[in-house]
Amino acid sequence: MTWISKSITVFGGLLLAHACYSAQEHSALQSLRASTAALTSPSPAVATLPIDIAVETVVATLVILLGLVLNTRPLRPIQWRVWAGKVEREGEEGFIDSSGEVSRDYIGNPFRFLETRPGFIDIRKQRKEFADWVKNGGERLGASAGAGAQ
Repeated sequence: MTWISKSITVFGGLLLAHACYSAQEHSALQSLRASTAALTSPSPAVATLPIDIAVETVVATLVILLGLVLNTRPLRPIQWRVWAGKVEREGEEGFIDSSGEVSRDYIGNPFRFLETRPGFIDIRKQRKEFADWVKNGGERLGASAGAGAQ
């Protein structure tokens, strides 16, 4: 779809260039008329831009804006959970741009940090393990650790 939007933008640019050229030509003709009219009459006539040039300028601007809007990438969701859900569901395939490459904004799994962090500490389990350790005489784990302490 990018060639369509680029074609629309180029067409709007041509329309705008034509409107600018027409406005410049109109201005040049009016200044020529004003200089010849100043020789014959004392009050200069003020000429405004014709309505067709003004309409062409507005239409050209709107066509350029349409082409630029059609060429933009879709916006990312504002809510983190929605965007992260898209990453989880689609992976890299969801972030391929119009040129076929993965977008540089793609960072992978946004929940990677949450999935690798340690879980909650079970105090009761640790207390039981410590009590069992004390019952067994407080032996160190591993023979090399016990030999190094003596």
